[in-house]
Amino acid sequence: MIAHLCGLPVMTGDRWVVIDVNGIGYHVQVTYPALQVLSRTQGQVKLFTYMAIREDAVTLYGFLKPSELEMFRILIGVTGIGPQIALNILSKITIDDFAIAILNNDEKALTRISGIGPKSAKRLILELRDKMKKVGDAMITGGRKPGGSAARDAVSALVSLGFNEQVAVDVVNAAVTGTTDASVQVLIKTALAKLRDF
Repeated sequence: MIAHLCGLPVMTGDRWVVIDVNGIGYHVQVTYPALQVLSRTQGQVKLFTYMAIREDAVTLYGFLKPSELEMFRILIGVTGIGPQIALNILSKITIDDFAIAILNNDEKALTRISGIGPKSAKRLILELRDKMKKVGDAMITGGRKPGGSAARDAVSALVSLGFNEQVAVDVVNAAVTGTTDASVQVLIKTALAKLRDF
């Protein structure tokens, strides 16, 4: 399994890039935002990768940030969402906007993404919301769960969304810094915004 690549982007195309790693060129599928960054990059880059193996192909999908890879893994776990559709979703909407759309049952925001119709939007909301049912209850009340702090609830929310626990702890701690008595919902939104730069 190839977990990441460090090398030079030597060629780009329609949502793909070739990364030269010590003389070996790896063809990697990337999002449009990543492609724009990579096409302007002259030096070495690091891509966090997911390797999909099928009978007829081995495909690498690359991401500039670990949080994007985490969201990609979440998306391909949804029924009917394959790697190409997941890549398209990540090309059209930011991670925090996507997560907020799921949490708010916002089908309209999802159907604005090409390739996502009403049925797919409903499926995304249903499957990802079920994954974080306890989180949804906390956010509806806009407060804290009995016996737990808002920060712990926010970390649980991010872990339920599929993010690595240590990553979730780090971004929630960053979100808590400088705030007093923030609700779970505010902490989650702030943490998701910070994940874009993680």
